[in-house]
Amino acid sequence: MTADLQAPVRSLGSWTIGLVGIAGLAAIIAGVYTTREALVVVAVLIAAAVGIGWPHFLRIPAKKTLAAVIALPGAAAAIAAATVPGPGFLDWTPAFIALGMMAVFVVQLIRGTGQAQRLESTLGCCVGVLLSCLGSGWVAGARFNGVREMLLVAAISAAVALLTGLIRWPDSVVAPLGMVLAGLAGPLAGLVFSDIAVLPAAIFGVVVGAVLASFRRMATLRGAPLNVPAALSMGLAPVSAVGSLAYFIDKLLIY
Repeated sequence: MTADLQAPVRSLGSWTIGLVGIAGLAAIIAGVYTTREALVVVAVLIAAAVGIGWPHFLRIPAKKTLAAVIALPGAAAAIAAATVPGPGFLDWTPAFIALGMMAVFVVQLIRGTGQAQRLESTLGCCVGVLLSCLGSGWVAGARFNGVREMLLVAAISAAVALLTGLIRWPDSVVAPLGMVLAGLAGPLAGLVFSDIAVLPAAIFGVVVGAVLASFRRMATLRGAPLNVPAALSMGLAPVSAVGSLAYFIDKLLIY
């Protein structure tokens, strides 16, 4: 009977994650098509949401301190991506990732030996720092060669993958389905909104679908209802990761 009571809560959590992710994508595209400052504000807010909610998702101690350690490097990376001269828009991002991870280790040292979940906190928060900083790719992508349509194609592919993740089917079915649909959405969006070649758009869609399917699997394996900060973080963390993914695929396959 307990499992029956928990099932609707978990289902609501998965829907919340998907809708938060779609809202984040919409905010990013709105920033892309308005001003650079607006996009930076959105990227900083996403980094803050990822940082605040990630310790809640991991269910680890020292949530406030680790939230700051995760969020601040991501916000700084987004601001740097908007201000540094090109073409190295993400040159400062690895430095902020390194600083964030060093801060995670410092926090764990200050906590002292014998504290609960030190290993989980260290490894999990290092991943959180990485995800927070990857959101700077959206800002870099908007500055790179001025082709905003690539980011629109990226957002559409990610949105299709997120919508597929809302289906209440097993991960073994939803994951390949999301990859296929995102792989189809990329070329279709490229044909409609830009002159991006079909093959790079399809490759990008499949990769995005795989990334978002992995995040869905993480939420499933957690096996417990999510509170609001954790749901916000899990909804926006994959959106953040897609930003740098779009930037580097744009540089390698399209530009």
